[in-house]
Amino acid sequence: MGRLQVAIDRGGTFTDVVARTSDGKIVTMKLLSEDPGKYKDAPTEAIRRLIKQDCFPLNPTDIDWIRMGTTVATNALLERKGERVALLVTNGFRDLLHIGNQSRPKLFDLAVRIPNVIYEEVIEVHERVVLSRDDCKLTDEIRGEIQQKTTTTGEKIEIWKAVDEEQLRKDLIKIKEKGILSIAVALLHSYCFPDHELHVGEIARDMGFTNISLSHQIIAMQKYVPRAHTACTDAYLTPCLKRYIDTFTNAFEKDKLNELNVLFMQSDGGLTPVEKFSGSRAILSGPAGSLVVFFSYLNINCLFKKKPKPIGGVIGYSVTSYIDSQPVIGFDMGGTSTDVSRFDGSLEHVLESTIASVTIQAPQLDINTVAAGGGSTLSFRSGLFRVGPESAGAQPGPACYKKGGPLTVTDANLILGRLIAEHFPALFGPNGNEPLDSEASLTKFKELATTINSFLKENQKKTLSIEEIALGFIHVANESMSRPIRALTEGKGFDIRDHVLACFGGAGGQHACAIARALGMKTVYITRFAGVLSALGLALADVVHEMQEPSGRIINVDNWSNILDRLKYLSTYGTDELVQQGYDRKSIIVEKYLNLRYEGTDCALMCTSNEDKAESFTDVFLKKYKEQFGFIIPDRPIIVDDIRIRALAKSAMNINRKIDNRSKDKPFKELKKVKCYFEQGFVETPVYLIEELYANDHISGPAIIIDPSCTIVVESNCEATVTDCGDIRIAIKHVKEDTDSTELDLIRLSIFQNRFMSIAEQCGRVLQLTAISTNIKERLDFSCAVFGPDGGLVANAPHIPVHLGAMQEAVQYQMRTIGKDLRDGDVILSNHPSAGGSHLPDLTVITPVFHECDKEKPVFFVASRGHHADIGGLTPGSMPPNSTSLLQEGAQFLSFKIVEQGQFKEKELIEHLNERNSTIM
Repeated sequence: MGRLQVAIDRGGTFTDVVARTSDGKIVTMKLLSEDPGKYKDAPTEAIRRLIKQDCFPLNPTDIDWIRMGTTVATNALLERKGERVALLVTNGFRDLLHIGNQSRPKLFDLAVRIPNVIYEEVIEVHERVVLSRDDCKLTDEIRGEIQQKTTTTGEKIEIWKAVDEEQLRKDLIKIKEKGILSIAVALLHSYCFPDHELHVGEIARDMGFTNISLSHQIIAMQKYVPRAHTACTDAYLTPCLKRYIDTFTNAFEKDKLNELNVLFMQSDGGLTPVEKFSGSRAILSGPAGSLVVFFSYLNINCLFKKKPKPIGGVIGYSVTSYIDSQPVIGFDMGGTSTDVSRFDGSLEHVLESTIASVTIQAPQLDINTVAAGGGSTLSFRSGLFRVGPESAGAQPGPACYKKGGPLTVTDANLILGRLIAEHFPALFGPNGNEPLDSEASLTKFKELATTINSFLKENQKKTLSIEEIALGFIHVANESMSRPIRALTEGKGFDIRDHVLACFGGAGGQHACAIARALGMKTVYITRFAGVLSALGLALADVVHEMQEPSGRIINVDNWSNILDRLKYLSTYGTDELVQQGYDRKSIIVEKYLNLRYEGTDCALMCTSNEDKAESFTDVFLKKYKEQFGFIIPDRPIIVDDIRIRALAKSAMNINRKIDNRSKDKPFKELKKVKCYFEQGFVETPVYLIEELYANDHISGPAIIIDPSCTIVVESNCEATVTDCGDIRIAIKHVKEDTDSTELDLIRLSIFQNRFMSIAEQCGRVLQLTAISTNIKERLDFSCAVFGPDGGLVANAPHIPVHLGAMQEAVQYQMRTIGKDLRDGDVILSNHPSAGGSHLPDLTVITPVFHECDKEKPVFFVASRGHHADIGGLTPGSMPPNSTSLLQEGAQFLSFKIVEQGQFKEKELIEHLNERNSTIM
């Protein structure tokens, strides 16, 4: 007999529980996260019910482990309800986080609001450390008495000023008197020279501060602004987490707390002991569980072609050992938004992200989100079908909730018969006790249909029925949700058709087949555990100890031994940490990473290899760089920005459970048939209950499968199969669409608007990642757009309005001037005002695109415009206020072919930039 294993995900509304009892049974449970009339805390109440104890405190003797994911940190950050914090920065950088990086991510918002910082007070620490430079011309009198030291990256630093302890203590006393006991310390260059931060931390600890977050201990990475943000976030959230953890542990018998094994889910998808859980690593504690579970669960249940090694979850697999398996797209469609992620043998992480206007440097799962879900509103504007970004939310909810809400995607599915009201609980209406109301949805759709058909009549086009309109909105919603999937695959050089669409979330099953077909995917997979997915993810996850340190060394023969020694040291240290936590050394796997970039660029790619050879890591880097950006830079040195390891201990819950095949005495038949609207019109569609299905049952579409937590729509030309574990695998058959018609089609126009905008957005992401200029990579002073064969604007990303308004003129000028001379492989550079330019620092690059069957005339154009720091004007910045002629503002380009038939004209470009008072025609 084993002991109880419990995995708990405490969400904002519900707390989900998955447990394995002492006799091996899998038990699931769902409670309201807040129900003060019945219990104080949902997780401890769930455990009380599982161990069948009548009252508190609880006896943990029969509990093997408890694993938890929580949105406590997320909610505190979103609602700005964290701890009172003081930020300590190097003297002179008081307003560092107010200024940030000057990016303007929401230029099209009519009311621009600068988000408030999360700290309350700032202390400027009188200290200064600078990187040593041989060409520094400052005199010793200015620099003062200098002490030189070697940093952890091997660089030399100069200590111009040690920490002024006396002034620091005075400043700390002032903020302590105000009741602030949590501080964040972020000093210049502490990522490679932490001595001053450690000294400040010791002083604050001696003075009684209860929480001290040192930036180099949280994440030892370059970039002062995000590192300071991360330290501040950690200080803001960690005390909140500790209070919640104390509340949880106080529910157990105090003399037996040492028997309690509690682990928490981190944002990177790994578990960590309660004493190591911190605010900066807890932002995605809830969402991370659902992603880990699906990828772990798919692996366990043998979705892939190649059977994995029998070692629990999949986080421990490196990319190189996962050769023959099929990559997966996780598709989590909720009410407000849809989250997508990609898996190809290991979970993909990002080391920097922005959440609630705070930029955080910490390993997090790479999740792309689009504002389209079941509650996304439907509208018709400017002749186009619009889905979102507004959402009806839970209050008032969709129109069918009978609370006066707007039309939403959920209403469209209900009108089309894809949702069956009697299979939903009666939780709607003003008193929360009525079923879904299809009549309320129909009334709203009639009003919208009147508007749409009036527009069509004015344009002498055929009117649409209510069902055609509802289906059109579904198509537009599907295309909107496909955009982040394309960004994760095609945007990084992967073929989307090679992936499986792994679907979860309450609304995902209604759209999965259509989205997979639109993307060219062949398989959809839906788990039977969709209702408690995040909790199951906690049960299947690995315990992780992650370490990272800066390097800054070029990969070459001289440096490789040092890099390898640091990898081995971190690997040993990480393994020993897990051994001390009680895990068998043989069960621990270590993943090794190098964060690599080209010298002179700013875009680093995290690369892993199971071989301790420099060539192995550089080969991975070159392959990823070519896939993501389409080119490599021969003979350019490659720099190791960071050295990183993830030590993983395998300890997943065993959830394998097979279901029976259908016996001869149990005939296969549907529950009933309903009218459901598809492309071909209304179809009598069979309905099945998932609990009445057996292993290897086959269901041909169209069909509807009812799961307690979601509805699965199996569309025409699709076939669903029940797996041995009770999950649903759907094979997608692709049918050629009729695309020959050129007649105005509002639905198709709305779909292609999304596709073209997706192209422009991907152009912008690549430009930002590959840029060297701070103006482009951080301030986001650039724009990308797609133009038709006549040079007219087709679609643009939400970039700089002043750029986008003039770029059409820039493209059309080139068509008039050198249009007949354009060839495949040509790229034009222009910045002249007479050629559609704005001011000279805004350089426009225009690329004609030719069809493979016709190389004479471009089928469309793509163009990018970016602000450069200097173009050679009278004053730095090339915008002299006293200029009297254009020549005084800098170099000018009218129609310069910077690339001609694939050959980069670098020499000619440099010559022109160096030539005084010149214009290239």
